Amino acid sequence: MIHSLSMIWNPSEGIDLGFIKLRYYSLMFVIAFGLGWFLMKKIYDREGESVEKLDKLFIYTVLATLVGARLGHVFFYDWAYYKDHLFEIISPVRFTPKFEIVGFSGLASHGAAIAIITVMYFYSKKIVQKPVLWILDRITIPVAIGGMFVRFGNFFNSEILGHETASALGVRFIRDRFSPREAMEITGINDYNQAYDAIQTNPQFAEVLAQVVPKHPTQLYEAFGYLIVFLIVYYMYWKTDARKKLGYIFGVFLVLLWTVRFIVEYVKESQKGFEDVLGYLSTGQWLSIPFIIIGIYLWATAKNKKYEA
Repeated sequence: MIHSLSMIWNPSEGIDLGFIKLRYYSLMFVIAFGLGWFLMKKIYDREGESVEKLDKLFIYTVLATLVGARLGHVFFYDWAYYKDHLFEIISPVRFTPKFEIVGFSGLASHGAAIAIITVMYFYSKKIVQKPVLWILDRITIPVAIGGMFVRFGNFFNSEILGHETASALGVRFIRDRFSPREAMEITGINDYNQAYDAIQTNPQFAEVLAQVVPKHPTQLYEAFGYLIVFLIVYYMYWKTDARKKLGYIFGVFLVLLWTVRFIVEYVKESQKGFEDVLGYLSTGQWLSIPFIIIGIYLWATAKNKKYEA
């Protein structure tokens, strides 16, 4: 009964434009960065900053996000593998045990956060020539809503899932339960997308479909949480004088966003990392704690750090 009430999730990989297939995960990144540029354009217009400085901010942020997220996954979650496969850190292809295009499937938000903060220090000194907390207070707005779209991308990819659940919120991720090869072997269909569709819709494979148990859609939990964080920091910047207190908005952002992540981790499947060594909490939770502590400090001390343009 639980299975019959749960949503079955088996999306296509993207939008087929004929000459190219636009994958949903990539599309979510495009939307995140595009919307981020638009939001920061409004902020820079208000602050009297030039579009040239905004364009440089965009380049800095994109590079920091992608490189930081990749390195974060490598060192925080899967160093045991990558220490013996160093080339694969920067390569989208794998040569052993056979040649295959694997892309860059491992991205970690904690790594992206560290990289963005680091890059913003140099950007604030070299480009905008303002205190680093000035830019961090403002960039939280596009980062928060961007995080929401990235989690939508994870949902389309059927990745970063939660534990099995009997809750009505549970989702049955067919592409998580069966690999493309397994789906083709089970159905005898050589196209894995058609094989997945057959498992979902063909009564012949009803028993196979029954093996797909509902799991918490933790990507959507996080996406909703990040939307709330975005609305709060957006309101603080545009409707209050919070922007004049260095570190105030950034501090609130750190506390709220990483608290969302910390809470959702309780129902999320293990992403590996070093949790087996430290115990008690997941890797994602351990990595979130320092951000929350820093955020509390900035939040509490911001009243003493006024900024006047």
